[in-house]
Amino acid sequence: MSLLLPLQGKLENEIKLLTAEIERLKNFGCLGVSPSLEGLRDENAKLKYRLNFLKKSLQEERSKSMKSMININSCLQEIFGAAIQAAYPDLENPPLVVTPSQQPKFGDYQCNSAMGISQILLKTREQKVIPREIAEKIAKNIPANEYIEKVEIAGPGFINVHLRKDFVSKQLSSLLINGVQPPANGKRKKAVVDFSSPNIAKEMHVGHLRSTIIGESMCRLFEFAGYDVLRLNHLGDWGTQFGMLIAHLQDKFPDYLTVSPPIGDLQAFYKESKQRFDTEEEFKKRAYQCVVLLQSKNPDFIKAWNLICDVSRREFQKIYNCLDVTIIERGESFYHEMMKDIVKEFEDKGFVQVDDGRKVVFVPGFPVPLTIVKSDGGYTYDTSDLAALKHRLCEEKGDILIYVVDSGQSVHLQTIFAAGQMIGWYDPKVTRVAHAAFGVVLGEDKKKFKTRSGDTVRLIDLLEEGLKRAMDKLKDKERDKVLTPEELKAAQTSVAFGCIKYADLSHNRLNDYVFSFDKMLDDRGNTAAYLLYAFTRIRAIARLANIDEQMLRKAAREEVLVLDHEKEWKLGKCILRFPEILQKILEDLLLHTLCDYLYELATTFTEFYDSCYCVEKDRQTGQIVKVNMWRLLLCEATATVMAKGFDILGIKPVQRM
Repeated sequence: MSLLLPLQGKLENEIKLLTAEIERLKNFGCLGVSPSLEGLRDENAKLKYRLNFLKKSLQEERSKSMKSMININSCLQEIFGAAIQAAYPDLENPPLVVTPSQQPKFGDYQCNSAMGISQILLKTREQKVIPREIAEKIAKNIPANEYIEKVEIAGPGFINVHLRKDFVSKQLSSLLINGVQPPANGKRKKAVVDFSSPNIAKEMHVGHLRSTIIGESMCRLFEFAGYDVLRLNHLGDWGTQFGMLIAHLQDKFPDYLTVSPPIGDLQAFYKESKQRFDTEEEFKKRAYQCVVLLQSKNPDFIKAWNLICDVSRREFQKIYNCLDVTIIERGESFYHEMMKDIVKEFEDKGFVQVDDGRKVVFVPGFPVPLTIVKSDGGYTYDTSDLAALKHRLCEEKGDILIYVVDSGQSVHLQTIFAAGQMIGWYDPKVTRVAHAAFGVVLGEDKKKFKTRSGDTVRLIDLLEEGLKRAMDKLKDKERDKVLTPEELKAAQTSVAFGCIKYADLSHNRLNDYVFSFDKMLDDRGNTAAYLLYAFTRIRAIARLANIDEQMLRKAAREEVLVLDHEKEWKLGKCILRFPEILQKILEDLLLHTLCDYLYELATTFTEFYDSCYCVEKDRQTGQIVKVNMWRLLLCEATATVMAKGFDILGIKPVQRM
């Protein structure tokens, strides 16, 4: 059976239809039909042009898919879907369950659909059919394919699938020749990811760490999967707090319009202005006047606002540089001019009610309404979030919108999304709008992570502490005696920032997690330190055998990857599960699955390396007597997949550590 990618299938179908249409036009004369000859020629020429274009597109898709990694699970699902359809053609939406086997004795994958089908037959048709019979019927209808060596029926009706060794070997060779290429996805889609989102005039703290790290990693994943990704930083850069900041700026630096004010510590500046706002009535009045003048776009006040924003931007950028984060600023101020139209649109469609001077919108299923205009005529976070949602859907034309925001905002965001759906901005069957919620960072006392004095931990302090601890760890292992100063510095930043990111990403984002430098820098267990050390050791195997990249590339084209040893076979299959792991994350947005996979890959590699000699040496002299090149290629394939996994997680491995 030809298992075509969706776009390839569509192209082939259209080519068939066009070819038939061209034949039909040829036969017009024979059938006694006499349309305009000129019209016939024009239509024929257009069809032929379209046909040539489609053939070229199909060739490009085939070429792309030949280089792409295959999602074996998806292919097996397609095969078993066809088998179930052939065995039970009248069954609507039968369950399709294909998973990797947990133990080698049960094959490589399992299809566990028979039990579900048995239940459906009993409920809908009152037919009592034992699952084993159903499994046998499905197995008989499996179409010819290049993946499956054999299937076995086990237990009550499990179908154990054994993959063909030559298929796995060819896929590994393709990976080595073409690199880690994502499965072809058809039409290029657009993902809009809202993440990080600190507030101007406030320092980024540990609470911003999760949104920034998770959001960056999601962007990298969607980019790798072929999406056009728009990374948005929804800064808190507008609102009443700017009135007090500008009033304080005018008092403290009266010549701010001509001389750039030396605001060193914006956090202290914010606290000073807030204290004055809370205690000085005259200052409070002036702060409100400043807000009005800012919102009316008075040039002097816009300049003051920009000065304050610029100080914050520089501080934020230091953190983004450390964490290797790329993001476009699009704060609340960007949507300010759109808010009037948002209110009008909800009013025109009859969704607005007036409650105690406020304009509110009740969304079915949500008890608390959205306030889109306050009683004083001002707009709210609800208004700006609705404006942002509409802009991302209708102007940016996002196919998928992801909000990487803490769990505390869940009800608010779900209400906003439901309001957008209610007013007709998007259809959830066509456009995916998702809240990628996350829990809080806890200290080792299991309480919210704070400094000893009870203050929120500044993110820049946390990163600097990470660098210090990483260097201490490297020196404990005496790496400073074998690495050059440049290599030591690279290892320090790799370990420090890699460990902080991995500690976050390796936990299910929905849960709170305990922040512990000791645990994250431990080079045993599922940590970045362990994986980074494992990666550098794998990369060193070929280097120590005097095999360079060119020799490996040549071997990848010429050598057959022998997978006779059980540990070779286990490692080969584990490497090829990478696309299905990524597909799962694209669906559920849970990045810890990738961390779990990388750890499994590293431990599976260790089993292989302990059991299978890659390089054989003379025990007396230590001289290399034999290089098992196919095993070195397995090392290279492992490292290639690990490197791509690290890249998606935003972790930078080093060649020497």
